[in-house]
Amino acid sequence: MDARDSALASIKLKHVNLIDGSVFQDAIDVRTKFSKTFTTYFFPVDDDIRQIVIDWVNYLREQKLWGNDDPLFPMTEIGLNENKRFGVIGIKRKHWSTTAPIRDIYRQAFKNAGVPYFNPHSFRNTLVKLGEVICKTPEAFKAWSQNLGHEGVMTTFLSYGQVAEHRQGEILKQLTIPQQDSEADIHKLARVMMQQFRDAGIKV
Repeated sequence: MDARDSALASIKLKHVNLIDGSVFQDAIDVRTKFSKTFTTYFFPVDDDIRQIVIDWVNYLREQKLWGNDDPLFPMTEIGLNENKRFGVIGIKRKHWSTTAPIRDIYRQAFKNAGVPYFNPHSFRNTLVKLGEVICKTPEAFKAWSQNLGHEGVMTTFLSYGQVAEHRQGEILKQLTIPQQDSEADIHKLARVMMQQFRDAGIKV
């Protein structure tokens, strides 16, 4: 699953389908970019990450007894703690109104893990890089791009930086090794790219 922080702040439990591993980002409820409605499937990353999402949803539904319209990522509840001081005492059945607290939570999580901070959008960059490595056909990368909420693969290609220099060298060396059906894939990719350019009004 991938969502921008503004979407994360507004996603409800009803939008998450654990059976098929998807999130329906409905623009009626979810603050998506350009008010676009689309379905995001869980990306093929570590199973432990997927399990964290499953456990969290089950916790909210089964232990907190929250319903479909309750937030997936709720506000922190502040009150008097066991030491009679104001602090975090739980979670509220309410959506965050801004994304700033979400970024603060990210920061604190990185700090607790003892690693440098990366903002939420960095995860999208990482997913793009992963897709560039594991997608073996134009169709696969197109699906990957759509899962990021992009209208076309050109957005994914052009908006997320260049290939790292060391990776550039690795790829060029790999291309010297004959690949089965690689010629057909190259022609297919070229057709897809040409169509994307034409759709964007770029003459080629």
